Amino acid sequence: MVIQHTGEAVAQPVAEFDDLTIEYPAEDGEPLAESDFQLIPLTYAVAAIRAHYADREDIYVGGNMLLYYRMNLPQFSVAPDVFMVAGARGNHRRRSWFTWREGAASAFVMEIASDTTWRHDGAGKRAIYAEIGVTEYWRFDPTGEYFSPALIGEQLVDGVYQPIEVTEDTDGILRGHSDTLGLDICVLPDLELRLYDHVEEEWLLNYDEERDARQAAELQTQAERDARRTAEERIRELEALLRAQDGSSS
Repeated sequence: MVIQHTGEAVAQPVAEFDDLTIEYPAEDGEPLAESDFQLIPLTYAVAAIRAHYADREDIYVGGNMLLYYRMNLPQFSVAPDVFMVAGARGNHRRRSWFTWREGAASAFVMEIASDTTWRHDGAGKRAIYAEIGVTEYWRFDPTGEYFSPALIGEQLVDGVYQPIEVTEDTDGILRGHSDTLGLDICVLPDLELRLYDHVEEEWLLNYDEERDARQAAELQTQAERDARRTAEERIRELEALLRAQDGSSS
């Protein structure tokens, strides 16, 4: 058969069994992200999608993890910046993803452009994702330096990627809908990546917003606790006053 690897066709025999003696590295030696421009949207997307599907055991969300897609051929791997697998065998932690062992490949992939990766994201990686059946492939340019618009979405149709409509609304927000995630993928005018839930009509929170919301909830809980304690003390005072009045009148 012919296998795609970094854009080159290489003839390889079909493996008949999973050789468990073969070592598959859990790291490729590449940094998690080249700069904050890549790191911030990567960590936001992974954390937000994980939180969104936290109650789904059959959905796995990962980031910058080696995905092996050819049994017994560890040289055939790809590391998506953000990916989601539907039909996963549990959402427990993993070191790497093996498509033949898991029984599923990614349904959703996003690559975040950098100076050294954006060309390969649009060519070699795109071909690999089509080959292994990634349903949706999204590319995001956090700097606006590599492609325009800064958000590109594609859906696999009969083995070929077709564009997903991305529009700009009246607020200058780029918006494309991911059927796979059930979320809108958005890019704000300042090139911040955000995810929007139409069902709940709310943005998926980033770390700072989640922290602020948690602190606000804690303050609200404390305020309610203090108010309840004050009310209980007032009731005790009134009860004591009534008992004193009853005693003096008898």
